[in-house]
Amino acid sequence: MPLSHLSPQDRALFWQFGQGPEVPVSDPLVHHAFERWATAAPHTVAAEHQGTTITYGELNRRATRLAARLVREGVRPGDHVGLFLRRSIPMLVGLLGTLKAGAAYVPQDIGLTPAAQLRHVIRTAGTRVVLTQSEHTQRVPPADTGHRLITLDDDLANLTTEGPVRLERPVRPDDGCYVLFTSGTTGKPNGVKVTHRNVANILLTAPGDLGIRPGDRVAQLLNIAFDMAAWEILGCLAHGGTLVVRGKDVAAAARTADVLIATPTVLSGIDPADCPHVRTVAVAGEPCPRPLADAWARRSAFHNSCGPTETTIVNTMRHHRVDDALLTIGRPTPNNTVYVLDEHRRALPIGEVGEMWAGGDCVSAGYLNNEALNAERYAPDPFLGGGRRMFRTRDLGRWTPDGELEHLGRTDDQVKVRGFRVELDSVSSVLESVAGCSRAVTLKRDARSLISFVCPADVDPDTARRAVADVLPYYCVPATVLPVAALPETDRGKVDRAALLRLAAEREEAGRAVTVHGEGAALLPVSAVREGAV
Repeated sequence: MPLSHLSPQDRALFWQFGQGPEVPVSDPLVHHAFERWATAAPHTVAAEHQGTTITYGELNRRATRLAARLVREGVRPGDHVGLFLRRSIPMLVGLLGTLKAGAAYVPQDIGLTPAAQLRHVIRTAGTRVVLTQSEHTQRVPPADTGHRLITLDDDLANLTTEGPVRLERPVRPDDGCYVLFTSGTTGKPNGVKVTHRNVANILLTAPGDLGIRPGDRVAQLLNIAFDMAAWEILGCLAHGGTLVVRGKDVAAAARTADVLIATPTVLSGIDPADCPHVRTVAVAGEPCPRPLADAWARRSAFHNSCGPTETTIVNTMRHHRVDDALLTIGRPTPNNTVYVLDEHRRALPIGEVGEMWAGGDCVSAGYLNNEALNAERYAPDPFLGGGRRMFRTRDLGRWTPDGELEHLGRTDDQVKVRGFRVELDSVSSVLESVAGCSRAVTLKRDARSLISFVCPADVDPDTARRAVADVLPYYCVPATVLPVAALPETDRGKVDRAALLRLAAEREEAGRAVTVHGEGAALLPVSAVREGAV
């Protein structure tokens, strides 16, 4: 018995807290939900982008024509189709057309992704066809890997296919919906195959559906290569909403939206006071600062969520309220489970810190062409049994007595400083409690010290350091606190930690140069000078 070592009370709470509600899913193929809206409300605006709009009926027709073309090109259910383009209405045509053809789409932002990575994606995913726009064709690797290039703005002009697309076989719930490439432990991108069953389970049940309904405007803010973009796009179109595809101005799209889905880094660049229509906000992808959560929770239904790509967008959610004692990541979403396990994969008693493993319908099909990594991160689920699998998230957590999951950082964010183990997110969380500090990131600088970055730029670094010293052991106190106007972002809207370390090195070098010229280390905070950073 996998739970026999626990007390009877902990065995009961293991299931009470760790198992999401069992809920039927209206359709295991999420694009069928879009097609139903296209039939029921063909004249409703499905999406808008920089002054151009498209209705549900027209988007459905264009996607059907593309699907017919893909089938003629030999695309079959279970295949992979590259979607190499930028935010646009053709992006939506390509995505839905691929699903209608029974294939999984493989998204990459053609404006940001290096050519070497595009080649790696094509080879690893075995893409038969790459969809792009004519203005980006020169950036797509040549077809020596065997793929065919279709430009969405030209190649479909003369197609007049109407009616349903005839597929070689029906699309199955366990066929791929999309393949996303996420950085592996070595930095080499790994393709994760996410199925229709996985996606429908989070987008077509509450709370993952975010209450989206016809008439709602959902902002599309995120990079298409990031799995949360699927939450924006398919989550909107499956419920009859209008997708507001942003241009360069993130805030402009957010100002007219009813629903926002973002990383905390992206959301922190948007002023809640400028978004009077926003009713619902969901964040995921990285830890959310409590001040940011509270600022939005005062005005909207705010959902703090968690889950890696491998567990399909998010697998835990919490409707956060300003008067909550803790900002948690909640409980498992429907038809999913979360287990807090020790290093031997044994269930821990309630309240003990362990590694979170995810089970249920969120667990994706695995990494493409990487059986060693599959064996490391996916395992048979001894709790659900029946051939089910669970996924090792590498997130640390514990259950509160009332059944909420506290996210306590990642196993790879646990570093040793002066021989002591430190959880970096715990340090950042204290810094974010300092008056006036909206965001904080803490990194290991060397074997003996930490460095923290706080924003905005007028946060007093000495006050920040004292706040950490008041509640955490001495080895957790950052040697340097650097105030910055804003935290740099990766192309997926998360904090760019490498850029922060480069910034610190540049400031230290500038400080040395100023000192050499006899003018003092004015470019660095007082705390940095005192701690010997200069």
